[in-house]
Amino acid sequence: MSKLMTSAEAAELICDGAIIAVNSSSGLCCPDAILKGIGKRFKAVGHPKSLTTVHPIAAGDFFGTKGIDHIAHEGCLVRIIGGSYPSGPSQAEPTLIWNMILADKVCAYNVPSGVIFDMLREGAAMRPGVLTKVGLDTFVDPQIEGCAMNDAARKEPLVKRVEFEDDTWLFFKSLVPNIAIIRATTADERGNLSFEHEGAYLGAMEMALAAHNNGGTVIAQVKRVAASGTIRPHDIHVPSILVDGIVIAPDQLQTTGTDYDPAISGELIRPLDSFRTMDFSVNKVIARRVAQELKKGWAVNIGFGISANVPRILIEEGLHGEVTWMIEQGAVGGVPLLDFKFGCSANAEAFVTSPHQFSYFQAGGFDATLLSFLEVDKSGSVNVSRLSATPHRTAGAGGFVDITARAKKIVFSGNFNAGAKMRVKGGKLQIDREGKINKFVDAVDQVSFSGSRAQSQKQDVIYVTERCVIKLTERGLVITEIAPGIELQSDILDQAATELVVSDDCKIMDSNLFDPACMGLELMDRSRKAPCYGTYNDIPGRDGVQLHTQQSA
Repeated sequence: MSKLMTSAEAAELICDGAIIAVNSSSGLCCPDAILKGIGKRFKAVGHPKSLTTVHPIAAGDFFGTKGIDHIAHEGCLVRIIGGSYPSGPSQAEPTLIWNMILADKVCAYNVPSGVIFDMLREGAAMRPGVLTKVGLDTFVDPQIEGCAMNDAARKEPLVKRVEFEDDTWLFFKSLVPNIAIIRATTADERGNLSFEHEGAYLGAMEMALAAHNNGGTVIAQVKRVAASGTIRPHDIHVPSILVDGIVIAPDQLQTTGTDYDPAISGELIRPLDSFRTMDFSVNKVIARRVAQELKKGWAVNIGFGISANVPRILIEEGLHGEVTWMIEQGAVGGVPLLDFKFGCSANAEAFVTSPHQFSYFQAGGFDATLLSFLEVDKSGSVNVSRLSATPHRTAGAGGFVDITARAKKIVFSGNFNAGAKMRVKGGKLQIDREGKINKFVDAVDQVSFSGSRAQSQKQDVIYVTERCVIKLTERGLVITEIAPGIELQSDILDQAATELVVSDDCKIMDSNLFDPACMGLELMDRSRKAPCYGTYNDIPGRDGVQLHTQQSA
């Protein structure tokens, strides 16, 4: 019997009250046609209603892929468990799902992406749940917020803090979806799925297993159908025995704004000179300084924001390939892409599933991670997941909590405050107008990363800004480097809304960072020490500054 069906027929398979797992990362792998079919049916007949959806990574975005917004209607969707959510620029109107969350019209949770994949895997194996340390002492912890995004969620706790084997853990019950909605490139007539045009596998297999093993239904959206037996067995990533329905969407985008780019799916290797690099700017100075923290041979996770440009810095400096980049969607190696293509890599050397990638991250199997910050507080804790004034600008935590839980080295990057007008002139940083929003504060709005926990685990944590470099130590936030042209008191200490300590051996940042020409970056071997770029005596404004004793930073 044929498994082919329309999106309308697929929507009829979904019962009221169903739990639906959706495999997507913004526009990447998003089964948009099926979600649209569900939304159309609800608008026409009022069914399916009272749905719960599970999204380890967001379905849809602000840039042309509606995703979850197809079903973000009162009565249709009552509960959403998401690692991340559609996000976009502050001037954009919030999406429908954000309007529902903010109005308490849906019970909404932000759970670390890797933990959601773990919950699905445990559900597939019919085990009770996940014991993990990921999220302890952050907003995930029930002693703080327990993943709840609104009052509706706070009434139905999702996570417990428990004692097991003389240790403290977080416990999440297994997720058992009734429906798994996944996407691939090709299905053969039996329902075997291959992903040759996709930029990731994400968690398609794990979702299919979780639904199938518990008596549920698996529906796949694909671009095309092939004859049985024509897909190589090694190219099949979800077998037909798990697939119940196939919806053909010949116009499905590879990712938002991209019909098809063979470099994203690993079918073509792009020349390095085809990658756009940053124009010289203050943010490029930050990205360059972040790059100085890397060492040859490292495996490095990279996140959205300024640090996403660090691979382009290495290309400019002739160092591409000295570091292997890792992203949570599953690409290993290559060049992570920017903007709404973030989550894809061109020229990847391998693709693994997101659940496997997160297991690698959660255990700290990699060398370093480069991430952004919205706020940093006096304990070194970081908020990256919530801006109360414009919550739709942020996607939630995504894989941030999984990645930072045991990372050996973490390099956070961002501007020292928000709204400043700055430029680089004559090899020095010049501030023309000061920003009005502090980013170094006494307490962050939401704890996405716990500084105190990082201290107890002896993680190496630094914060790179255009004005200075700060290290997290047992003494607090310690300034170790200052940009040329910056006055310590007026430009740094007076612009922080919390106490910063100045290291006795504070240095001037490398002058090459502030030169538009290539900086001559050299990635260090493990045995080498960082060069000295200037002494504390060279820092403008040091006289008269009340310093804190700091033996070493």
